[in-house]
Amino acid sequence: MKKIERVGVLGGGLMGSGIAQVSAASGFPTTVREVSDALCAKCRQSIEKTLAKGIERGKLTDADRQRTVANLRFATDLKELADSDLFIEAVVEELDVKNSLWSQLDKIARPDAIFASNTSSLTIIAMAAASGRPDRMLGLHFFNPVPMMKLVEVVRTITTSDETEGRAVDFVRALGKEPIRAKDSSGFIVNLLLIPYMMDAIKALESNVGSVEDIDKGMQLGAGHPMGPFTLLDFVGLDTVYKIAEIMFTEYRESRYAPPPLLKRMVVAGMLGKKSGKGFYDYSSTPPRVSKLGL
Repeated sequence: MKKIERVGVLGGGLMGSGIAQVSAASGFPTTVREVSDALCAKCRQSIEKTLAKGIERGKLTDADRQRTVANLRFATDLKELADSDLFIEAVVEELDVKNSLWSQLDKIARPDAIFASNTSSLTIIAMAAASGRPDRMLGLHFFNPVPMMKLVEVVRTITTSDETEGRAVDFVRALGKEPIRAKDSSGFIVNLLLIPYMMDAIKALESNVGSVEDIDKGMQLGAGHPMGPFTLLDFVGLDTVYKIAEIMFTEYRESRYAPPPLLKRMVVAGMLGKKSGKGFYDYSSTPPRVSKLGL
């Protein structure tokens, strides 16, 4: 079974930059493709910033940083990734955008190259036909922040070959991550359980069951969670959660996946969580304080 040696990452945002970093750090020559030179530079800066923080905290050495950077390349032309053994897509959660990308890649990628999507809510089979290689298409769902989170969901479709799955699992382990196999259904394992939990937390807040702080504290101290649901929502991004919940509600038509009105209002208001500076918490102060939500 041919080993994966070179990796192409499509999209250099939060997830793409993290995937590229761990791939390069694990010794895989990795090329990140973005749509502009400015976004390539932004991705590079993000990775270098994360590596610098790792050195400050004693998690990495300067030699680790240099080795990672040496394995990274950035490009705007898809053809620059043509020699990749594995393509990992981490672009916007829009099926049309992803499928257009797969169709373009199928024309330039080697016949034995594997296509993997980092989607968190769309089904992989919905991309398999557009990929032109349904037997070599699967999902590799990483978790944020990628350098820290150990889990990767390996999502096999009804058309994925045994060899493709085996090569992907070996790659995940080579990154120092723990693979789990998940069925190709919207949300896979983690989000299938996590999204209803976060929606229920928002509904509990809307119904005055408890405050943001008390619900967070209750799930931390009562259920042993590392962070409460509102801290988690802010960390993931409320717009991201809203989009995932909508996709899952469309797929399953079950009310537990439906985004509550408060979540929609906050997204419309630009209160997206930590990345925008304000979500359920206001991050303009240290420590963050609970935002005024008019409840």
